[in-house]
Amino acid sequence: MSVIYQRVAFIGLGLIASSMAHAIRRSGLAVTTTGTARSADTRKVAREIGLVDQVFDTAAETVKGADLVVLCVPMGAMGTVAEEIAPHLEPGATLTDVGSVKQAVIDAVTPFLPQGVHFIPGHPLAGTEHSGPRAGFAELFDNRWCILTPPDGCDSQALARLSRFWRGMGANLDVMDAPHHDLVLAVTSHTPHLIAYTMVGVADDLRRVTDSEVIKYSAAGFRDFTRIAASDPTMWRDVFLTNKDATLEILGRFTEELFALQRAIRQGDGDLLHAYFTRTRAIRRGIIEAGQDTDAPDFGRAKSKG
Repeated sequence: MSVIYQRVAFIGLGLIASSMAHAIRRSGLAVTTTGTARSADTRKVAREIGLVDQVFDTAAETVKGADLVVLCVPMGAMGTVAEEIAPHLEPGATLTDVGSVKQAVIDAVTPFLPQGVHFIPGHPLAGTEHSGPRAGFAELFDNRWCILTPPDGCDSQALARLSRFWRGMGANLDVMDAPHHDLVLAVTSHTPHLIAYTMVGVADDLRRVTDSEVIKYSAAGFRDFTRIAASDPTMWRDVFLTNKDATLEILGRFTEELFALQRAIRQGDGDLLHAYFTRTRAIRRGIIEAGQDTDAPDFGRAKSKG
């Protein structure tokens, strides 16, 4: 790959930013990378491991001269950070993000967007339950999808450039409008996470199952709920508060399905259960055939190198 951006700046240095930094270095996509984080400890670690070329103490210093700025902060901080960096963004630069909800980011960032800066929200559908600057690895985005949600009137060249950048990091690329993205993610990510948190909470509350039994027998499915439920609590709090309508819609549909299965179990309707599980098994096969997971017991997820 050839250089796509001269200077890429990261605001936030967690799993996604650190993986992007490694992927950029792997493919030579930028001349220089800079970064900052709210926590002094995070900045210290980033400097120690040489995560980016320069780590700054302030966001204003970090974005100076950057032709791509990536917001890698919790959803609730997007507006505050946008306001802070707006006076320091270079004319013609592209501003993007990696948040899991897109309409809320657009609503938070747009009021502070300087004229001449191209804002193209994005969401890489990749991650692990690990966080922090040591958690990243270059392969995180390989054959995973990144969704861009450009606003109306978005500069076509800026969009094409950012698309090449994500492909250069190994990702597949799709473009859709923000409301549709938020509905799709409510189905594929947000509601499943809420269910996982709930199931782990149920096990914690059900005192008839001891802690040792929960740990000892967790390979029977509970283990993978705990993997999901170990995700960053700040991020997921913000996801549910900012994608409330879509998540509640899908959660309502889930509740209806759950009641139907409850009734089938109560009435001993084996035919309905078998048909239902056969249909859902086919969806799992489709995910594997699409190259988005494997049959491996560990679900094919890359181990963190941090």
